[in-house]
Amino acid sequence: MVAGNWMNELYSDHLKPYGLSVQQLQVLRFLKKRGGKPANLLEIQDQMLSKNSNTTRLVEKLRLKNHITRVQNPNNRRMVEIRITKAGEVLLAQIETTMKDFEKKIRKNVTKRDMVTLIKILNKLGLP
Repeated sequence: MVAGNWMNELYSDHLKPYGLSVQQLQVLRFLKKRGGKPANLLEIQDQMLSKNSNTTRLVEKLRLKNHITRVQNPNNRRMVEIRITKAGEVLLAQIETTMKDFEKKIRKNVTKRDMVTLIKILNKLGLP
């Protein structure tokens, strides 16, 4: 199993109780960083680690869960303004708290030297 797939599976398992995928978490984190400023689908797509993600589908699933709003711009009906909701912010705060503990658990046996070596190998493979 490739390391990236293994990590994605660990994160996915960790996010299941929250009803989110890793990609949906990325969208919520990006919108939260914007501090209330709306984003559009292209801006969200540019932030995705996996460029194969269906951003429209991700956004719609988050909207149906009341984690984001999606509103047409009144001045340009082709533009959609996407924002994180208060409920989305609360969920993200809960996830971030448990995520720190989860990441500590994963890294507990990994030294700084191990991390440097891993980064060098990933760079050689052309992976982020």
